[in-house]
Amino acid sequence: MASDESSKKDEKESADLKGLLGDTVKKVFTAGVSAAFMTEESLRAYLSELKLPKEALNLLIQSANKSKDEITQRVTKEAVGIIQKIDFVKEFSKFAETHKFKITAEIDIVKKKNSEDT
Repeated sequence: MASDESSKKDEKESADLKGLLGDTVKKVFTAGVSAAFMTEESLRAYLSELKLPKEALNLLIQSANKSKDEITQRVTKEAVGIIQKIDFVKEFSKFAETHKFKITAEIDIVKKKNSEDT
């Protein structure tokens, strides 16, 4: 009987450990995915709840910062590529063909007042 209780206790501890490890892995994965949209301080606060070793925490933050930089560079590169493909002269010409330009101006000419005239 003692061995049955010991076995059940070991299984329960193993299940608790797996559950804790699974939750930790889920949180780390979620933090990794959302790190691109979080500041370093908010990411550090989120990960500090996991009670990770300092080295692991620093490694995760460095990886998150690297991922954020890579995403920013890729988005910037794509945006520049799209803008470079636009022929602004052609687009403005199309716009000018379908629109009328109206310019109005008002000019007032006023004589200066001299100090001698007073």
